[in-house]
Amino acid sequence: MHDSAAKPAMAAVAGPCASIPADHMALIRQVLDRVGDKWSALVVAVLEDGTLRYTDLQRQIPGISQRMLTHTLQQLREDGLITRTAYAEVPPRVEYALAPLGLGLHEIVKQLIDWAADHHDEIRAHRATAGISRRS
Repeated sequence: MHDSAAKPAMAAVAGPCASIPADHMALIRQVLDRVGDKWSALVVAVLEDGTLRYTDLQRQIPGISQRMLTHTLQQLREDGLITRTAYAEVPPRVEYALAPLGLGLHEIVKQLIDWAADHHDEIRAHRATAGISRRS
């Protein structure tokens, strides 16, 4: 008997993408770009302890501008990684928290941040050797 269900084309023949259907790769690249962004990773990490207000997030993420924080929160919300709860109060109160999908990402992000912190000096030394000067 002939199998009428065709197997989807895979993104690659070998390697980590070999088990991913080719038609999924565009979204996967977008998600990796989003969660791999430094501000997104830091927002996910900071929300580890629970719900935070916008100003608390901004205080805990040094160097992020108001515009970038607003943009990052909007993108993370669109992907279902965080929740936004607005309360009808005066003054208005808005809180952000990790959504269930974001909770699954949190541990991965935390490990990446810890790895970067643990290897800070080593990477800085390699950059100096390679002649790359960057700000801390």
